[in-house]
Amino acid sequence: MSLIDKIKSLASINTLSKHEQLVHGIIEAIDSGILVVGDQLPSINQMVKDMGFARKTIVKAYEELKHRGLVESKKLKGYFIISQETNVTLKVALLLFSFQRFQEEFYNTFRKELGKRFQIDVFFHHNNGSIFESIFNNIRGKYGMYVVAPIPDGSIQPLLASIDPQKLLIIDRYLAMPEDYSYIAQEFEEATFNKLVELLPRIRKYEEFILFFSDNLDYPPGILKAFRRFVSDYEITTQVAEEYIPGTVKKGRLYFFISDTYLWEVLRDCQDNGYVPGEDVGIISHNDHVVKEIVFGGITTISTDFKEMARKAANHIKNGEKTQEIMPLNLMIRNSL
Repeated sequence: MSLIDKIKSLASINTLSKHEQLVHGIIEAIDSGILVVGDQLPSINQMVKDMGFARKTIVKAYEELKHRGLVESKKLKGYFIISQETNVTLKVALLLFSFQRFQEEFYNTFRKELGKRFQIDVFFHHNNGSIFESIFNNIRGKYGMYVVAPIPDGSIQPLLASIDPQKLLIIDRYLAMPEDYSYIAQEFEEATFNKLVELLPRIRKYEEFILFFSDNLDYPPGILKAFRRFVSDYEITTQVAEEYIPGTVKKGRLYFFISDTYLWEVLRDCQDNGYVPGEDVGIISHNDHVVKEIVFGGITTISTDFKEMARKAANHIKNGEKTQEIMPLNLMIRNSL
């Protein structure tokens, strides 16, 4: 049986529209082996001739198959089968910075909320523009939905804008896009400043407030701006360092970490020196995680709720409505302060 025969065999099912007849016919052709990965679908003009359907009906069916991740369109060449996973409702590309603990938390919740009929492929750009561009160009046109934690750089905006607004969701870091694009992102500067003000009485217990921040890493610039404004407004003795040097922990200092790597190093030094976090040394960490609730009686964090962000992202995909939301930063005061 040919592909056209398979599609025509569904004409007797009165509940199927012509568009649905095409989609189900092609899916059944994939399931039965009539079509395999690499095969080219008939051109739209040929399908109009063979089936007698309106051109827009054929286009709509092919676009739905693209949305499911079964078909890819190649400019000036046509439509090709790229997957035989016909049980998948939607194929989703998830592009993240890296697989850090909080992003793992996002992924696990996102995966659970979407369910088994959504295929999620994960990619990491490591805040590298060249890697981001390479990955994005490779996956463009192959997925029904793109969920992207962008590099906060306007130079990648044209890349993202090449995706249909209904198929792109910006998460985590905010990036200015045209009005019709969706996002569920964080705002760092004002939110971080306000949380530091809430902590002012505790911060004043310490002789010096130190932020570890590197321009070469994927740290949000808004945190640095908030920190500098805060220490200036409230006349806090301070310094900004690019990295924590193991063995340099000192009593009376308050350390603010964005990287968990440096956090674990200072905690180890506290343990080696017999210093008690929250008494001898103060510690604030960016991005909460279950481990930070437990170690040393708990680490104080300023963080968005990544599980909630993941739930909102999953609901956006399932509901198909425009979403534009800035997630709040939460303050978890624990024993380290």
